[in-house]
Amino acid sequence: MINNQTATKTSRASNHWISSSMRGQDATLERLRVDRQLEEALTHGPDPLHLAEVFGLDEKTAMRYADSARALLEQAAEHSASPSGRELGLD
Repeated sequence: MINNQTATKTSRASNHWISSSMRGQDATLERLRVDRQLEEALTHGPDPLHLAEVFGLDEKTAMRYADSARALLEQAAEHSASPSGRELGLD
């Protein structure tokens, strides 16, 4: 996490700043971390070795994220390849 005090330094944001900034939000630090890892897998392809190197993940965890990204990419490809209701005259 980067804030106005840590942006120009190499230190991390304090626990107090993180807690107060995240309080009342739907997102948690864990959800943000998982989302970032999934985004990386979707952007750079579902390569477990890349994910393990970038995030320091365990082999099994990296494979699980890569599998999830692969499934999402396949769903997106199937969705874009299938005709819409408008194309089928259903609208």
